[in-house]
Amino acid sequence: MAATKIIDAPRNGHEMAPLNTRARGDGTHGVTIVLTAPQRNSVQSVDIPGNEPERAAWSGKMQFFLSIIGYSVGLGNIWRFPYLCQQNGGGAFLIPFMIMLVLEGIPLFLIELGIGQRMRLGALGVWNTIHPWLGGIGISSCIVTLFVALYYNVIITWVFFYLFNSFRYPLPWSTCPLNGTGFELEECAKSSETTYFWYRTTLDAAPSMDEPGGLKWWIVLCLLLSWTIVFFIVMKGIQSSGKVVYFTSLFPYIVLTIFFIRGITLRGAGAGLMHMYTPKVEKLLEPTVWLDAATQVFYSFGLAFGSLIAFGSYNTPKNNCVRDVLLVSVCNAVTAIYASVVIFAILGFKATVNVDRCVASNTDILVRNKLLASNDTEGYEQAMSLLNGTELTRLQLSECSLAHELDNAAEGTGLAFIVFTQAIVELPGAPFWAVLFFTMLLSLGLGSQIGILEGMLCTLFDIDIIKRVKKQHVTGVVCLFCFIVGFIFCTGAGEYWLKMFDSFAGTIGLVVVALMEMIAVIFIYGHERFTEDIYQMTGYRPGIYWQWTWRYIGPVIMVCILISSVVFMVIKNPTYGAWNADLMIEQKSYPNWVMGIALSMILAGVLPMPIVFLMRSFQCLKVDLDIHQGSIRRNETTASTKEMIDNDDDVSADPCSNRMIRLSIQSRFELSLYHSLCS
Repeated sequence: MAATKIIDAPRNGHEMAPLNTRARGDGTHGVTIVLTAPQRNSVQSVDIPGNEPERAAWSGKMQFFLSIIGYSVGLGNIWRFPYLCQQNGGGAFLIPFMIMLVLEGIPLFLIELGIGQRMRLGALGVWNTIHPWLGGIGISSCIVTLFVALYYNVIITWVFFYLFNSFRYPLPWSTCPLNGTGFELEECAKSSETTYFWYRTTLDAAPSMDEPGGLKWWIVLCLLLSWTIVFFIVMKGIQSSGKVVYFTSLFPYIVLTIFFIRGITLRGAGAGLMHMYTPKVEKLLEPTVWLDAATQVFYSFGLAFGSLIAFGSYNTPKNNCVRDVLLVSVCNAVTAIYASVVIFAILGFKATVNVDRCVASNTDILVRNKLLASNDTEGYEQAMSLLNGTELTRLQLSECSLAHELDNAAEGTGLAFIVFTQAIVELPGAPFWAVLFFTMLLSLGLGSQIGILEGMLCTLFDIDIIKRVKKQHVTGVVCLFCFIVGFIFCTGAGEYWLKMFDSFAGTIGLVVVALMEMIAVIFIYGHERFTEDIYQMTGYRPGIYWQWTWRYIGPVIMVCILISSVVFMVIKNPTYGAWNADLMIEQKSYPNWVMGIALSMILAGVLPMPIVFLMRSFQCLKVDLDIHQGSIRRNETTASTKEMIDNDDDVSADPCSNRMIRLSIQSRFELSLYHSLCS
C-alpha cells in the first residue's frame, strides 16, 4: 500500500528530508515523528510510492569522495602547513599535528558528516530538529560562511590575474621595469621583482586602510570572472558542481606530482627538505606549537561551515560515513605533507641560487678592493672571515647563508605570489611552470569555494520561503551580492581588508559553532543515540575512542582554542603589513573604525545562537514553532498496528491530537519535544 505523506508544491530538489525509522531492538518499529520545514502553503495528502522524499543525491560514491576531498584539501595545505612545519620544529611538528588530527579533527568530522547523513538536512534543519532552541547554530554557521566566501573568492581573483600573466614571455615579474633614464625603478630595486609585481602591479597597494584609493579595474574584472565561474558551477547544486570536482580534485595532485619530480632533481632540493623536516624536539615544549597544530587541523578540514553536513545529507542512509571520514582524514594529512615536500624542495633550489648570486656579488666586491685574487674562489670563506662588522658594512657585503635564506619562508599570499613565483623564474621554461602552478591554485581554490557555497546554500534552502525559489535564482542573488560587497577588496587596501577578514571573520565564530555542534549532538541529541544512528547506517558501533573524544577530549580542545584565540586577540595589538615604497612592509595598527567592523563580524557570527535560544525558550516567536512541526510519517508498521493507524485520526492533519503518535514516543528527548510543540 502506498504511504501517505504531506508534500508541498512546487518541489525543486532541495526539500527537507525526514528522519528514518529507528529500530527498537525487539523486531518491531514505532511510528516515527518527523520534523521538517513548515508547510505554510496549501498542502494536500496524496498517495505516492516509497518512503523517501525528493532530495538531491550524489550520482556515485566517487563524486561524493572527490567533492569532499576538493573541499577539505584547499589552499591552506599548500601555503599554510609548510610554513607551520618550518616555524614549529620541522619534522617534530608532525607529532602534535597527528595527535590533534586523531583527537579533534576526525571525531568532529564524523559528527558533522554523520548527523547530516542521518537527518538528510542542511545545517539549519539539523539543529532545529535536534532542538528548536539550537536553531541559532545553523544561522551562525551560515553567516560566518558568507564572510569567508566573500574573501576566499578574492584569492581566486588574484590567481586568475597571475594565471593570465603567466602566458607572457618573459614572465612580467622576472625583471624590474625601467624608468625614463633606462635604470630600474627605485621601488623595485629596493625590494625585488616579484615583490614589486605583487604590491605595485597587481594590487597597486595603498599606504594604509585609511587611504584605500579607487577601484582597480583589472581586479574588478577578475573578480567578476571568478564569481561568474563559481555561479555556473554551483547554480544547480551538486548536479552541476559534482561534475566539476573531477577536475578540481584530481588536477592538483597531477601538478604536485609534476612539481615533485622536477623539484627533487633541482640543485639544493635536499637542503630545503633537510631544513624543513629536521626535527627540533625542544619546540614541542612550547604551548603555541600545539595550539597551531590544533588550529591547522580545525581549519584544514573545513569544520563548522555547514558544508560537511550538506555533503552528508546527499548520501544514502546506509552509506558508510565512518570509512569516508577515515579516508578523507588520511588523504588530507598526506596531501599536506606531500605539498610541503614539493614546496621546500623548490624553495631549497631558490635559496641555493640566491646564495650563489650573493657569493658572486661579494667576490666581485672583494676582488675590486684587492682583498681576493680574481680566480681564488677557494679563498672566499677565509677572506670573509678576516673582515669585521665595520668593514662588512663599509664594503656593503651581504651575508650569504643558506639557512638564512630558508628561514625567510613565508605563508599565505606571500608564499604563493612572492616567494614561489621567484623560484619559478629560476626554472627553465618558467611560463610553463607558472601556468601549472596557478592552475593548481585555481583548482584548489574553486574546490573549496564550491564546498563553502554549497554549505551556505543548503542552509538557506532549509528556510521554507527560500526553498520555493529555484536554486539558480537564489544562487545568482547570493553571488551578485558577494561580488558587490567584494569591491572593498578591489581597492588599493584590498589585501589589508582580506587579512582583516581572515583574522576576525572566520576565527572565533567558527570555533564557537564547532563547540556548540559537539555539545548539541553529544549532550542534547545524546551520544548513545548518535552511536546507535552510526550503527544503523554503517553496521559499525563507535567504541571507546569515539566516546572519549566526543564527550571529553574534543570539547576540551575546542575550549582551549577558543580561549587562546580570544586571549591573543586581546593582549596582542592586531596589525597589518602595509606597503611602503621606502620602508617596504610597514606594520600598522588597524584603525578604530576597522576594528569596529571586525568586532561586528565576530558578534554577527556568534550572537544568533544566544538570541534564538532566548527567543524560543521564552516563546517570543510564536509563529516560529511550526518550523519544527511538520509532516508525521508512518514507517515500517507491524501487521498488528497497521490497521489501527489506517483507521485512526489523520496524522497529517493534527499530529498533536493523534494518540498513536503519543504512544510511539521512545525517549525523553522526543517527549520533551512533543510537549514543546503541542503545549
